Amino acid sequence: MKALIGLATAVTLGAASAAWAQEADIEAGKVYATKICAACHEILPGEVDSPLFEAPSFQEVADTPGMTELALSVWLQTSHPTMPNIVLEQDDMRNVIAYIRSLKGKG
Repeated sequence: MKALIGLATAVTLGAASAAWAQEADIEAGKVYATKICAACHEILPGEVDSPLFEAPSFQEVADTPGMTELALSVWLQTSHPTMPNIVLEQDDMRNVIAYIRSLKGKG
């Protein structure tokens, strides 16, 4: 029974992840990140030196082991001492997450 529940959960999460990816616009995420995030974070592929020393580059975030869509969503909605309180609309968040995930392995 536990195995069946685990399988159902995995299928549901996989379907949610696939739906998330289908709705996201990587290029729109890059445009948003350029306007809003680049003042503090390095947002370009392969680059790791952010303008604000404390701010991780998007490349570093993308290459962090276990950095999933869900983990990025939580990360983007959690206050950080050096991060301004930016509230992303759902579409913008989905697009920025897709952009960050697109950087994985490009560093």
